[in-house]
Amino acid sequence: MTYRVVQWTTGNVGKSSVRAIASNPALELVGCYAWSPGKVGCDVGELCGIEPLDVKATNDIEALLALKPDCVVYNPMFADVDELVRILGAGVNVVGTAGFITGHFLGAGRDRIAEACRQGGSTIFGSGINPGFVQLFAIVSAGLSDRVDKVSMLESVDTTIYNSPATEIPMGFGYPVDQPDLPAITAKGSGVFRDAVLLVADALGADLDDVRCEVEYASTTEDLHLPGDWTIAKGCVAGVDVRWKGIALDREVIEIRGRWRKGQTLDPDWPLDMGYTIEVQGRPTIKTTLSFLPPPDFQGETLDDYIMLGLTITAMPAITAIPAVVAAPPGIATYNDLPLLLPRGVLARN
Repeated sequence: MTYRVVQWTTGNVGKSSVRAIASNPALELVGCYAWSPGKVGCDVGELCGIEPLDVKATNDIEALLALKPDCVVYNPMFADVDELVRILGAGVNVVGTAGFITGHFLGAGRDRIAEACRQGGSTIFGSGINPGFVQLFAIVSAGLSDRVDKVSMLESVDTTIYNSPATEIPMGFGYPVDQPDLPAITAKGSGVFRDAVLLVADALGADLDDVRCEVEYASTTEDLHLPGDWTIAKGCVAGVDVRWKGIALDREVIEIRGRWRKGQTLDPDWPLDMGYTIEVQGRPTIKTTLSFLPPPDFQGETLDDYIMLGLTITAMPAITAIPAVVAAPPGIATYNDLPLLLPRGVLARN
């Protein structure tokens, strides 16, 4: 069958989603929500740098819901609980990348979302590359061991060319490195990784006693000028190393770690592996890495071309889940609830 899809926003990740939807014969783009008034009435394809799709962006939510889509692909920078309740309550399923993994990160908003799913008979699923797909990869890897002592996931990335201060400042970037409340700022800004710890714990059948956040910082030794007219001043944070740890039986059983840096003037000068490392300590210990390269026919000439590859791997886990989410029982679904997600419609046809 073909799934009727509404795209929600055309920002960084949304552009990649639109490109993927437009090229997939199993999906039909029937509408698009525009957060910015300047995009209303514009062709969605042109907004996303591809050929016109004969679909106009709109900020009329009721008109989009009246299209009776099978699913909304939800890609704003941050989740808006009121929006999600409105969509789900209207009986429309949601797959998204806006910091939604289990929903616990949203506090009382999670209960509102669950109730909207019940009332609308709809399902919501959230992923991304990390948190999201990397946890699935770790869960699958753990299936090779007959005893698991600890599951660790590391994202190690130089984000210098990534232009998104609105998502990185809440992680701690740009603050004076000696600011007293900085660890609390990072813990709040990266709190969705707590949900990812809970996801892995649920897969392992582990009852956690605690989930803790620990963080270290590195500062820039000179003013660091970044894309988007953003400057991190000398002595301020240009490197964040955050670890979310699941504790059970007085030991760490799960660790999700993000080590991110900007520029070449870091103190201390952290080395990076540029990618993802998953290690399941146990019998046997399983260690795997995920790294991403351009396709053989890549013609990228600008920084935006390379950034788009990273945005693609953020968008695709949610899009791949659409058929399973449409078929799932109402409620909040995670990787632990859905069947194997199959990459239908992505095989190159030329």
